[in-house]
Amino acid sequence: MKATDLLKRQHREVKGLFKKIKDTENSSERRKLMTTIAQELKVHTTIEEEIFYPAMREVQSKKAEGMVNEAYEEHHVVDLVLRELPQVDPEDERFEAKMTVLSELVQHHIEEEEDEMFKLAAKLDKEELDELGKQMNVRATELKGMTRQAA
Repeated sequence: MKATDLLKRQHREVKGLFKKIKDTENSSERRKLMTTIAQELKVHTTIEEEIFYPAMREVQSKKAEGMVNEAYEEHHVVDLVLRELPQVDPEDERFEAKMTVLSELVQHHIEEEEDEMFKLAAKLDKEELDELGKQMNVRATELKGMTRQAA
């Protein structure tokens, strides 16, 4: 699977989780979904930062470099919100506000990646995109295994 296809699949999964949490009233279910969202985002951002973004820097364009730098900063902001969420009661109105901000941050990030960065990724050859996808899939599986063990 191409790296961009793997990332798109993960984007759809996390968007679905955001929709689920918005439609859920139950406090403990909201907490579980928040934890799942945090875990999925951590895996996703890690494989992007460790594997995909370094490959994007190989494209050798100012646009790619700028987009990668911005993506790292967006990940940083997402991490800040994720660190605060476990301390907020799902019944508290701040929980919904933080989830909305997080969802909007992630949605913006997804749109930029899919509309702009993935077009630049097409400059990498198909074999490289397939190899990156394999590496990212292996790393994602490792990270999910580590998450399960820690839980």
